[in-house]
Amino acid sequence: MRDLVIIGGGPAGMSAAIAAFESGIKDILILERDIRLGGILQQCIHNGFGLHRFKEELTGPEYAWRFEKKISELGIEVKLGTMVLDLSADRLITATNERDGVFQIHAKAVILAMGCRERPKGALPIFGTRPAGIYSAGTAQKLVNCKGLLPGKQVVILGSGDIGLIMARRMTLEGAEVKAVCELMPYSGGLARNIQQCLKDFEIPLKLSHTVVEIKGNERVEAVAVARVDENRKPILGTKEWITCDTLLLSVGLIPENELSKSAEIILDPVTGGAKVDQDRQTSVRGIFACGNVLHVHDLVDFVSEEAELAGKSAARYLKGEEKQCFSMPIETDEKLRYTVPQIVTKSEDITVYFRVCDVFRNVKISVYRDGTLLFSKKKGRVAPGEMERISLKKEELNGEGTIMLRLEEE
Repeated sequence: MRDLVIIGGGPAGMSAAIAAFESGIKDILILERDIRLGGILQQCIHNGFGLHRFKEELTGPEYAWRFEKKISELGIEVKLGTMVLDLSADRLITATNERDGVFQIHAKAVILAMGCRERPKGALPIFGTRPAGIYSAGTAQKLVNCKGLLPGKQVVILGSGDIGLIMARRMTLEGAEVKAVCELMPYSGGLARNIQQCLKDFEIPLKLSHTVVEIKGNERVEAVAVARVDENRKPILGTKEWITCDTLLLSVGLIPENELSKSAEIILDPVTGGAKVDQDRQTSVRGIFACGNVLHVHDLVDFVSEEAELAGKSAARYLKGEEKQCFSMPIETDEKLRYTVPQIVTKSEDITVYFRVCDVFRNVKISVYRDGTLLFSKKKGRVAPGEMERISLKKEELNGEGTIMLRLEEE
């Protein structure tokens, strides 16, 4: 029996472990499937990390090292190269590694911090052959940054999320020609600073409301066909154009790694793909918490660490018997907002609600209602799907009665 087991040793898992330790929980075990801590940060050698948390620009490995060092200093136990195979609702963990074989651990509390994976090519309706030269953007990033290999020399990127934008710049710096970044939506899914620094600064074309409809090539990609899409995201006849290239990078979305959550019978949010949680980041199964990209995809790793610290402190309170759940108050949204985290409030305290919008809106206000009564509004000059928004709710507004509703309204 262990007090706290954290599944995942990336920025979320490490931050949660440190916060729980500093909250008085000393019996902590981190299970990480890779051969070292840090998660995806180990292949993110560009800077821009830590601006919010450390007030300085760090690369991914530098950001991760600050937490790795703290984990070591505190003496928190870590099992690397360890794959968790199953998690039950009563917090029985089945895992395996080379040293211990298959083993089981029963935990008093569990924090899920498994991160997310890229949506694969098989999920896309692209006509044509299946030649070499098609990579997810994350795979290409690992090849370039960790293996010293260049996936191709003439590149088209489908998807303008942050990793797609960053790889447009990275491939250009390594000598490849990025011919276009195509985006299905009429707006980019990435941060504004990445659009400027990764595309505009390098004069890389961004084709909004465009998608790849066909791939040409037998042994290797020779060209891709790109077409404009209508308001229903369907290709428009007569708009297809061929772009010669030898590589297609896919940056078409991230999926939270929630197979273990399913095996533990945790209720998942159909929009985020992550668990439904309360303000403490506790899931529908008591004693199991979730944080980071396994819960919902974050813009910045700084916010991952912030949320993970909350989960770590909450798990510590749970283990010490200080948890108080008084009611069940849902948070809902209108059709202009995609989701919120948390999705439910269980006690009266000041909380921060994170949310994403469904489209780009200007000169709007975020209004918060309880059972039709306006509590307050917050003006915003611009909101976009690629940037997480947040709003604070005071404990006086959360008394357990009714439903909290967030609406996006015109000024």
